[in-house]
Amino acid sequence: MTALPPAAAARARRTALSAALCAGITAALTAVTGCGEDPDAGTNGVGKLDAPAIEERAKAAVDGAQSVRLTGTLVSKGGTYKLNMRLKKAGGSGSVTTKNSTFALLRVGDELYLKADRDFWKQAGGTSAEKLDDKYVRVPEDDPTYKQLRGFTEMATLLDGVLDLHGPLSKGAYDTVGGSRTIKVLGGEGSGGTLDVSLKGSPYPLRFARAGGAGVLTLADWNEAFELTAPEKGESVDYGRELPRTK
Repeated sequence: MTALPPAAAARARRTALSAALCAGITAALTAVTGCGEDPDAGTNGVGKLDAPAIEERAKAAVDGAQSVRLTGTLVSKGGTYKLNMRLKKAGGSGSVTTKNSTFALLRVGDELYLKADRDFWKQAGGTSAEKLDDKYVRVPEDDPTYKQLRGFTEMATLLDGVLDLHGPLSKGAYDTVGGSRTIKVLGGEGSGGTLDVSLKGSPYPLRFARAGGAGVLTLADWNEAFELTAPEKGESVDYGRELPRTK
C-alpha cells in the first residue's frame, strides 16, 4: 500500500474526525427528535395548532358528522354504563350494560324499543318473562324510563355530554387509537379529561377519557352508513304497563 503524503494524511484524519463528530451529533438529535421526522408530516395538520384550536376543529367535525359508533364506559349520576352504540341523527341501536343487566336499544325516529332476556324481566319483577324474552318491547313516550333510555340513542346528546373538557386546555403527546395517529388535548393537564383527535382526514375525536375517572369512550366508524328499521310484527310485543327502571 502506498503511504499518503503527510499533508494528505492530515486531511484524511480531519475528514474522518469531522464525519465521526457529525454522526455523533446526528445520533443525539435523532434520539431527541424521534428519528428527526416531522410528527405532522402527512397528517391533516391539526397537530400544529394550539390546543383550543384543535378542540374547535374536533367539535366542528362532530357537528358535521352523520353517524358514529360509540363504545366504552360512562359513569353518570352514580351509575356505570357500558355502551356499544351505533348512532345517527335519526336514531340508534346497540347495547347497554348496567350493574345488574344488559339490554339492547333500538330507536327509529321517536319509536323506542328495548330488548332483553328473561332474566332481565324476572329481575324487574315481571310476570311475563317468557313472553318478553328476546323480544323488542316498545317504550311508550309517557313512560318514566323513556327519556333516560332514549338518551343512550341520541347522537347529539351523547356527544355533547361526553366530549367536554374542563379547565385550561393544553396539548399532550402524539398517540395511536385503533391504528390511527392522534394528538391529545388535555383539560386541566389531564384532570379535566383527555381527548384524542385524529391526525388523518377530518379531525374526529377517536377517544375521550372523561374527567374524574368518569369513563373512557372510543369513537369510530364516523359517517359510515347503517340501516335502522323498526322490528317486524312478530319480533315485538307490548309490555302492557310501566317498564322497570334500568339500574
